[in-house]
Amino acid sequence: MLGLTNLQGQTKGAKFRKPAATTTTATSFNPEKDPPFLGAKVQWVDSVMKSLTPEERIAQLIMIPVYSNKNQAHIDSISNLIKTYKVGGLIFFQGGPVRQAKMTNRYQSESKVPLMVTIDGEWGLSMRLDSTMGFPYQMALGGIEDEKLIYEMGAEIARQCKRMGINVNFAPTVDINNNANNPVIGFRSFGEDKYNVARKSMAYMKGMQDNHVLASAKHFPGHGDTNVDSHYGLPLINFSRIRLDSTELFPFRMLMANGLGSVMVAHMNIPVLDNTHNLASTLSKPIVTDLLKKELNYKGIVFTDALNMQGVAKFYPPGIVDVKALLAGNDILLNTMDVKTTIAEVKKAIANKEITQEEIDLRVRKVLMAKQWMGLDKWQPIETKNLIQDLNNPHAQYIQRQLAEASLTLLRNKNNILPVQTLDTLKVAALAIGTTKETDFQRGLSRYTKVDTFFLAPTATIADLQALKAKLQDYNLVIAGVHKLQLKASGSGTFGITAEMNLFLKDLMRSKKTIVGVFGNVYSLAKFEGIEKADAVIAAYQETALTQDLVAQMVFGGTGAKGKLPVNVSNAFKIGDGLQTEGGLRLAYTTPEAVGLKSQHLAGIDSLVQQAIAEKATPGAQVLVAKNGKVIYYKSFGYHTYDNQTPVQNTDLYDLASVTKISTSLAAFMKLKGEGRFDENKTLGAYLPELTEDTDKANLKYTDILTHQARLQAWIPFWKETVKKNGHFKWKTFKADSSARFPIKVAQNLYIHRKYADKIYDEIMESPLNEKPGYVYSDLSFILAPLVVQKIVGLNFEDYLKNQIYRPIGATTLTFNPYKYYPLSRIVPTEYEPHFRKQLLHGTVHDEGAAMLGGLSGHAGLFGNANDVAKLMQLYLNDGTYANKEYIRGNTVSKFSKCQFCDQGNYRALGFDRPSKPGSENGNAAKSAPAESFGHSGFTGTYTWIDPVNDLVYVFLSNRVNPTRENSKLSKLNTRTNVLQVVYEAIEKAKAAGASTVQQ
Repeated sequence: MLGLTNLQGQTKGAKFRKPAATTTTATSFNPEKDPPFLGAKVQWVDSVMKSLTPEERIAQLIMIPVYSNKNQAHIDSISNLIKTYKVGGLIFFQGGPVRQAKMTNRYQSESKVPLMVTIDGEWGLSMRLDSTMGFPYQMALGGIEDEKLIYEMGAEIARQCKRMGINVNFAPTVDINNNANNPVIGFRSFGEDKYNVARKSMAYMKGMQDNHVLASAKHFPGHGDTNVDSHYGLPLINFSRIRLDSTELFPFRMLMANGLGSVMVAHMNIPVLDNTHNLASTLSKPIVTDLLKKELNYKGIVFTDALNMQGVAKFYPPGIVDVKALLAGNDILLNTMDVKTTIAEVKKAIANKEITQEEIDLRVRKVLMAKQWMGLDKWQPIETKNLIQDLNNPHAQYIQRQLAEASLTLLRNKNNILPVQTLDTLKVAALAIGTTKETDFQRGLSRYTKVDTFFLAPTATIADLQALKAKLQDYNLVIAGVHKLQLKASGSGTFGITAEMNLFLKDLMRSKKTIVGVFGNVYSLAKFEGIEKADAVIAAYQETALTQDLVAQMVFGGTGAKGKLPVNVSNAFKIGDGLQTEGGLRLAYTTPEAVGLKSQHLAGIDSLVQQAIAEKATPGAQVLVAKNGKVIYYKSFGYHTYDNQTPVQNTDLYDLASVTKISTSLAAFMKLKGEGRFDENKTLGAYLPELTEDTDKANLKYTDILTHQARLQAWIPFWKETVKKNGHFKWKTFKADSSARFPIKVAQNLYIHRKYADKIYDEIMESPLNEKPGYVYSDLSFILAPLVVQKIVGLNFEDYLKNQIYRPIGATTLTFNPYKYYPLSRIVPTEYEPHFRKQLLHGTVHDEGAAMLGGLSGHAGLFGNANDVAKLMQLYLNDGTYANKEYIRGNTVSKFSKCQFCDQGNYRALGFDRPSKPGSENGNAAKSAPAESFGHSGFTGTYTWIDPVNDLVYVFLSNRVNPTRENSKLSKLNTRTNVLQVVYEAIEKAKAAGASTVQQ
């Protein structure tokens, strides 16, 4: 358990694993309180000690800097130092993981005693290595309420270090950042509250050390209140001893009392502890030996800070500075720049009786005990195969996501503007301040509703501000992201915030509802004049694709706000501030791990879609899977067409074909049913008496119509009636140009007579009913559905759907005739159609009947992307509710989605498809889809499925008819249902793993 019960009762009760006990001769070893390596097996230590010469023992205390991004001369020079002087350890700086791993393997094989390999990775390996992932900065972690997340981060960083052959991570930074102008710590600190810093540091330390990577608390005795960067000078700390004891030393004491493995001593001049002029704490015996080792009784390893930093290097040359650090009481000399001179100077100090060989030997034994605890007595070469993948594993990415999400801090929320409601009443501008390129924040916002993007460059002039203000005039909500801020307040101290930015933002907040997300150092909030007057203010701590993604989700309620400010920023924003909001309001976008699944178990989706593309079953596709209201998989594959010119993007629109039926006609019928304005037990004639009069269609009951057993014909090729024997169109049907008589666009350069729709409806009414009763899938009633809806509501079918359902839930790409609203580059072409329109259908509907109705019908014609289809399907899964608003009342969806005539062999629900043969390998649903699941497929290669048992929404969009509808490979491969089967198998694997864990 986190041993901080004395921290004013502020421990969260978070439980962490205890370190495993190891064999030791030190009977006084306490695994709860002592550095873990003091429980090492001493037999190996003894044997190594006997093998070392006095010079080699000194070398064990030397750690040299190594870079994996330097040339061969550097690599070989390190090798020479290892072989010649037998140095004890390496600290790796900038480079790449595979290069570093290969260097480590080489150096370990050349070393007489295994090397202690270290890294300065406060936020993970990415602080130093490319191709690796970073976790949030410590300032962001300071805003998290749940320390268990930070423990998991520490454990994952340890796993990654071990995978890289790294034994010590110089983290956590336990400095209390009580100086907002600190140029060296700042965002590297957990904050300015000593209790919070101690709790967070403890969790990080435990996570690493429980996984046998040594933690190192830094920078002793506390570097948080300084205005000098010790990389470039020697900070002067003029505090009283009482202040140091009560504040700076507090987290060090707490960690030391709970098994801290190592400490790094800072380069600072602290007169109250040692008044020697220009002497850094690293070189001070009163600080390192008397205070740290004796008074605080610290038994772990004491590292110097880097000895090439100007805080010490400007006063003493290499070799001399190292000896001074050793004489002060440090155990390991970090960044020794002259190994030969250092060893010689240490030998001279021994000869001069400034230090004894016995004292050296005690420190060497401590180092060797740490090496044994780290497993270096059984060192194995690092396997470089799959190294990058292992370091960027899904579990780590999920931890990273959880941490970032938990840190986001909502500082203002006037009238509970967040999460944003009533999307259909808003015209939203997404403004990026500080950049001229589309941001991840803007893209994230656009997943929830239509947003228009604007930019305020850092170089903007007053004229630019006025022009932008005019452009924003018509918007009633502006969501502004502040980007490209400087990480430190160096120089002007403004973090790069210009007077023009301040001027514009102040004016904007006065005139518009404004939400501001600040992606950068939290102290930058103090530099925005009056930002607390914004309707909402969100502190994101740093600018990454992930933080922008998560803030966008918070704005619309995909996730909730949880973080608390870990520092005092200004009078408006104080430590502990942080409002909470509800998450799960709308779809969230996350990883499979968030719902208990494993990313690798969904890898089969990629394989199946790539196979379909490789076999030319479709040129491309969009695939989305949501579980428990969270989108856990959303990818686009391939290209718009087989010419491989335009890659499919998640934002592209597909022709949904028959998925239109459940997305338009059925959506309207269910909404009207919930309002008591539509009754499936009534007849077609009850709703369209003038059209059905004197026909055999008047008495067709809607329960039979929607289950496709009303004896209606499957379809009618309406277009054939328009063609003469010579292949030309009859002159009263189509024209190449639009006019008052031919206003309705069917395709490019093809317009139909304004009254031709009446002829289509007449053809349906005159068509004979099927002789035999029973199930026959039919388009005809859905072609009539818009007339029924319009008759009931007195509104245009499309307007009704958009205003009552699509816009309110943010499904703004769901539209008929997308060419009117979107560039063709965002619309995926369907078929090159040779028999009727004789052209590539791009932006107009594929279905001939829907095209002749001007692209607007209840059976086909709807376009959209997978994301917006998923919102509608989630509404269905939620039985008519989305974002806490009920759109379809009375449990209508669950009633309509039930099988109506299963006992008669008709597996259809009302409008929805259901599994025809549950458990079948080749059915219309995935093999494992339960009988309660429902959905629909479309001729163009689309498919969506809803599973209320497993809380799943699945959308597959493709244009398998490109270039021709004769291509049936997608169905033969069962790609659409097999992809969903991968999800079911992942769920089963998760259940099996859970059952196995319970049994253990």
